[in-house]
Parts: sequence; structure tokens; C-alpha cells
Amino acid sequence: MQCATTPPLTPQDSINTQCTNAKSPRPNVVILATGGTIAGVASSHTQSIDYKAGALGIEVLLDTLPELGALATLQWEQVANIDSADMTDSLWLTLAKRVNALLAQEHIDGVVITHGSDTMEESAFFLQLVVASPKPVVLTGAMRPSNAISADGTKNLYNAIALASHSNARNKGVMIVMNDTIQSARYGAKTHTHNLDAFSSPNSGDMGYILDGRAHFYYTLPLHTTQRTFCVDTLTQLPKVAILYSYANDYSGVAARALYEVGIEGIVVAGSGAGNIHRAHKEVLQELMQQGLVVVVSTRVGCGIVQVGGVDSKRGFISARSLNPQKARALLLLALTRTRNPAEIAQIFGEY
Repeated sequence: MQCATTPPLTPQDSINTQCTNAKSPRPNVVILATGGTIAGVASSHTQSIDYKAGALGIEVLLDTLPELGALATLQWEQVANIDSADMTDSLWLTLAKRVNALLAQEHIDGVVITHGSDTMEESAFFLQLVVASPKPVVLTGAMRPSNAISADGTKNLYNAIALASHSNARNKGVMIVMNDTIQSARYGAKTHTHNLDAFSSPNSGDMGYILDGRAHFYYTLPLHTTQRTFCVDTLTQLPKVAILYSYANDYSGVAARALYEVGIEGIVVAGSGAGNIHRAHKEVLQELMQQGLVVVVSTRVGCGIVQVGGVDSKRGFISARSLNPQKARALLLLALTRTRNPAEIAQIFGEY
């Protein structure tokens, strides 16, 4: 059945029959499933690399966790079932609108999003910028497919629902839960390709941890979600923003020109060191910036801050500060929905 107070679901979506419009003694949590390794299936129990992501529906995963009933009253929707490497701006908009619609309902206490680990940090930060609610939004996934030995998905899902159910998780912004740790959407990143302990926050440390279903926080970050930083309610598409890597003997100037010619409106440069860009690449970027391209400078280094000053700042290069390239892209595409002025965009990056 469908909740009378929720917007209609699209044909590919589904909702479970536990849906209720009344406030229950337990918290009401909605799970939005998008696929990923947590819903993946391998050909054998010992295989954790070669598998099909997004092979199972969310209801299959929930059936393996009868303990969830003690945590919350659950609803769930299958929004997508993809490998998160294939995440799109369109699906981001779908998630943002659905999360805002759900959290606007008084009886909904939190939202959990199951997601592939590859682009989880990008989706989390995008939602941090566009969700307008003090209620918790928690992303989780897995590093091993569902049928692998010691699969981590069920524990991560349990922890995510536990976190979304806790009253002390309010006003914390969007969070990522993996391997018993809580990472903020602002600082959390995937920092290992295969380990279960794959997510960390190099610039800030873990936001907290979960032990036996209870959340413990080390700190709370400045929150922007309740102020609805960027409104995407009426958007059907987002500006086109690309990322280019800087390296020795860099040929990215050729790529930058090609991207601009096909309609790319902004480029984030993953610079070397503290955001340095190869001379040949930089010359092309300066030429394209005079034609309207917006350029943000981040770094390919795992942590630290990029400062753009002096001549480069006057030329219009914008500092990503401590945002990694993929998160800088998320902020830039939203900033471009508001302005094309480099100085104004630089101010936005200074705030977030």
C-alpha cells in the first residue's frame, strides 16, 4: 500500500506494507535503497571482488535482520538498484526530493540510504547541501557482497538504522555509517579500496562510533542542512561539471578544451601538492575561464587544505579548501545553479 501523506511513487519504486501515518512508540525510519555492494551477490562465498552489485532488493536484506523490529518501525522503497560507480545527477535529484518530502512528514523520524561505497561520499555531501531537516539522514553500504564470508552489510545496515532512530542523531547533518564508525558527510571519504575499515575522515577524524546499537559522538560539525543551503525542488537537471587530474607532463589542457566545447560549465582540478596545476594545463584553463568556464582547485592529496591566493585568485581560480575533488564537484554544480560569478562561488566554497 502507499502512504496517504507521501508523494506518489514512480513505477520502479516500491513501498512495504508496514507503512503508517501515525506516530508509533518506536521511531519511524524510511530506508531508500539504491543498490551497491550491500545488495551484491558473488558466485561463491569466498569471492569478494568479482560480483554483481545491486542484485538483491532491500526486502531481502531486511529479512536477514529480524532484530530491526526492536529499533524502529520501518518503511522501505527501492529507488534504484545500481553499482554506485554509475550514480547520476538525475538520481541525486530524485533522492534529494524524496528525502525532503519524507522528512517533512511529522511521523517520519529519519532516513537511511543504502548505497554503493564508490560514490557514497559524493552523494552524502550533495544531500548535506540540499536536505532541509534536523532529522538524521544516514548512508550505509558494504565492502563485501551479501553472500561473502563475513559480509559486513547487515551489521552496517543495523547500525545505520540504530543511528537514524536515536534522538541524539538530530542536528548532526547527513552521516555515513560503515564498520561501526560515524563519518560526517562533510569530511568522510572512502580511503581504502577493499578493507572493511574503508571510510575515514582524514581532516577531522571520525565523528563518532556505534556500539551495540548505541551512537557515541566525539563532536558535532557546523550544520547547514536545516537552512536548506540549495533548493533543488524544481530542478530537473544540474549544471555540467567535470574533474581533471593534474600530473607531470600534463596533457589535461587538451581535455579541458574538449570538455568546454561539449558544454561543461565548470571544472574541478585535482591538483598536485597543495593544488598546483601544470603550466600547460593552467594556460588553457585561463583561456577558457575568460570565455565563462568556472574552475575550482582541489588536490589529489588525501588530506589538507588548498589555498588559492595572489595572482591566481585575481584570475578567477577558486579554492576548494579541504573538499576533495569529488565533493568539490558536488558543491560547484549546486553553486552554478545560483550564480556564474567566480567571486560569489569562491564565497560559497569559503562557507561550506
